[in-house]
Amino acid sequence: MSLSEERYQNIIVMRHGDRRDYLDPSWAATAGDRKWDPPLAEPGLTRAFLTGQKLRDTLAFPIHRVLVSPFYRCLQTAAQAIAGLSDQNHALNLKVSVEYGLCEMLNTEAIKPEMAPKDGKFVFNRSDCEAVLPAGMVDHTVEHLYQTLPQWEETVAGANDRYVQVFKALADKYPSENLLLVTHGAGVAVSVSAFVKNTIVHDVEYCAFSQLKRTVSPGKDNAFTAGDFEAFLPEGETGIHYSKATS
Repeated sequence: MSLSEERYQNIIVMRHGDRRDYLDPSWAATAGDRKWDPPLAEPGLTRAFLTGQKLRDTLAFPIHRVLVSPFYRCLQTAAQAIAGLSDQNHALNLKVSVEYGLCEMLNTEAIKPEMAPKDGKFVFNRSDCEAVLPAGMVDHTVEHLYQTLPQWEETVAGANDRYVQVFKALADKYPSENLLLVTHGAGVAVSVSAFVKNTIVHDVEYCAFSQLKRTVSPGKDNAFTAGDFEAFLPEGETGIHYSKATS
């Protein structure tokens, strides 16, 4: 990118697919002490793959990098979405990494108390998380924004602020790349409500996604200037249900 060239940076913010524990309530009884980290159900795997294909077929730009919440359902969603993207040449050059800052809201609004760890400590092994992602695409050199998870019982407002901060920080970290962020429903909701004034998000379906877009102009010595993010829903059904707030 030359010093005079201005381009757009795009970020797709996507929710994970269908949770197994919601379709099969008996699953939790077999999950031991990780009832809070369910896998995808079979329909969720299929939905994630088809959403990857949808992104491949409808986006007017390539995805360069995928960043993923460490929760198992998000890791599986990312792997399937990448498979859906994979018959496009640029997908072979994707970089993928786990970002703790994209994790679920760690409070009882999102995780039932009986499902949460008794000590409030959600434990992930980064290497185990990476093993779920496509071999050869994991970026082991990346510097993660969050080295640890947020504290249990973070507020809803605090979690929303976290998501916005992480979206902006990841965009600034990779200003020349288009990103796919695989996260949770609350993250997708705030990707709309935080960037579109007077917007109330009512529901985020499985594998729903939004798009953030901004201008980026390069400067000297790897510096850049960027415009404000705009959020919009790509043409067609994206699975996000929202309305304008009335005064």
